[in-house]
Amino acid sequence: MLQEMMTVVNQKEIAPDIFEMTLSGELVKEMTKPGQFIHIRIPRSDLLMRRPISLAEIDHSNHTCKIIYRTDGEGTTVLSQLKQNDLLDVLGPLGNGFEIEMVAPGDVVYVIGGGIGIPPLYQLGKELFAKGATIYFLNGFASKEVVYYEEEFKKLGELFIATDDGSCSIKGHVGNLMEEIVLQTKTPKAVFACGPSGLLRSVEERFDNHPHVYLSMEERMACGIGACYACVCPSKKDPAKNKKVCDEGPIFKSGEVII
Repeated sequence: MLQEMMTVVNQKEIAPDIFEMTLSGELVKEMTKPGQFIHIRIPRSDLLMRRPISLAEIDHSNHTCKIIYRTDGEGTTVLSQLKQNDLLDVLGPLGNGFEIEMVAPGDVVYVIGGGIGIPPLYQLGKELFAKGATIYFLNGFASKEVVYYEEEFKKLGELFIATDDGSCSIKGHVGNLMEEIVLQTKTPKAVFACGPSGLLRSVEERFDNHPHVYLSMEERMACGIGACYACVCPSKKDPAKNKKVCDEGPIFKSGEVII
């Protein structure tokens, strides 16, 4: 883990209120696993809390990484106003990342995401593609208007989309989509998911007792390094104990925590 003033290489709005930012810096060398995140200090003196944002793409050859975020408060709005060559105080990489060592060429894997939980699944998809996996992406959005990275995911595997209002592909939440895809494919070797709690619970229930189900939690956090206990969730095996999402997660195996 390092702290660095990373340079903004590029920033663009890829859907209404959803931005893709490219950053460069030495810190990229430390980014080794899909699903890790960075903790960003918003460049405004009255906004003291850092914002955890997952890594959407890691490019070691160019020393760059990409993040995708939605502007839903003052902090992310300030972030969206940064321009090329601006500097950003970044701490990271943080979190444990997705485990993909068990995936072999030809294995079927499901990669399931919802809304702004989808970005870390792109880097995951790239690494699963490189391993030769057969990937089924199941992405859920509110509407066609906010669908992003459609072509990028299609280059890595088969993409299925569900929208809440039915304006793009199947109407309904991604849990319904998951039930249809299960009937069409082989039993997956592994299932990876990131998104709201309801999505993660539905994945956990659908693949109960599957040995390789990995769920990425989204929680508010303060320090990001396990010191403040602001992001704890109860352990499923012992509810009297808590797990810290920032340094013991954000990815947990199914059955490890109460979602």
